[in-house]
Amino acid sequence: MSNYLRSTGTLGAVTQRSGDPIAEATRQWCEHGWADAAPGMSAITSLMRAHQIALARAEGALKPHGITFARYEVLMLLEFSSRGSLPMGVIGSRLQVHPTSVTNAVDRLESAGLVRREPHPSDRRATLVAITDAGREVARAATADLNTKVFADPGLEPHDVATITEVLERYRRDAGDF
Repeated sequence: MSNYLRSTGTLGAVTQRSGDPIAEATRQWCEHGWADAAPGMSAITSLMRAHQIALARAEGALKPHGITFARYEVLMLLEFSSRGSLPMGVIGSRLQVHPTSVTNAVDRLESAGLVRREPHPSDRRATLVAITDAGREVARAATADLNTKVFADPGLEPHDVATITEVLERYRRDAGDF
């Protein structure tokens, strides 16, 4: 049994009381001979489930504005840019997403009148994406709702927010994220 499982006590009893499916999966991992991998499985699975929960909260706050979190990120990147426009490739690079995802988000934002495509003034191969006045209004209203409904109270104690942020920053850095 791994040191993690020794330090957490009797995982089976906790699983039965809490009904936590990740704790149950961890117990099953150990029963099947994968005790050394169980803590990592539990951490990664917990992280993925936490992502789903956080995204659902954010998407709920954004739904009245007619945008998803991915589209919100594009709007805010444009809102924060000095000219209100960026090349498509720069958007993908800064958001760390595949070009297809950028194209999809920009297509939807453009259809809603929140951004427009423009030819790049010095590079015929590149296309600029510019935020419209309507896009700025949506970005500002959506940010106000996200700040109030999600970011100001992420559902964690302040010291936990700081700890999670620090741990995930280290995790991202070690993975070459930045």
